[in-house]
Amino acid sequence: MDRGEFLDRVSLFQGLAPRERQDIQGLFHEQRLERDQVIFLEGDAAEYVYIVREGKVKIVKQAPSGREMILEVFAPGDAFGGATLLLPHHPATAVSMEAGTLLCLGRLDYRALLKRFPPMAFQIIELLRQRLGEAHQVIRGLAAERVETRVARLLFKLADKTGVPGDGGTRLGLHLTRQDIADMVGCTLETAIRILSRWQKEGLIKTREGVITILNRRELEGLLEPQ
Repeated sequence: MDRGEFLDRVSLFQGLAPRERQDIQGLFHEQRLERDQVIFLEGDAAEYVYIVREGKVKIVKQAPSGREMILEVFAPGDAFGGATLLLPHHPATAVSMEAGTLLCLGRLDYRALLKRFPPMAFQIIELLRQRLGEAHQVIRGLAAERVETRVARLLFKLADKTGVPGDGGTRLGLHLTRQDIADMVGCTLETAIRILSRWQKEGLIKTREGVITILNRRELEGLLEPQ
């Protein structure tokens, strides 16, 4: 898939006409990533808007305890970085989860596009609405939801974003360690291991080579209902 075809699939540019998306593709440059490569650190100047073309990227923050907390995972087509929302500095750190490629758009070029194409500004507002909603859900979950509910909600979110049919269910399109899951839902590693092991024994999920497949989504969805 060439760059123009790829940009057609990026939600940030859905409000643009096909010719307009073709016109802007030359503004991007590609950055190749190795696994576990730091893209930017919390506090760095937000000089680029990043779009994942290949691979996965995690956004992390250090907890007061020193433990790494995963705030978000971005898959191909997702835009991220403080400059996306016109912040002067990155509020968290971005690290590649696997080898991949980013499309990078300079902050000044990005601002010029927002002025030139007002529909892009509406896409940014929608993006902000979605992420604020997700952040509110996470905060509410940490305060009130059972850990099992938070883990199930995380698996559904990742399945909706990266999942593909296979192995009798929906296979998540990224490798996650038990520690990754624990960090993303705010629980201990031991608790994450216990929950996932029980679900695997019950036939709700399957884990193979670090990839989780949801086998029985309907039963897992029962955990999202008020208890």
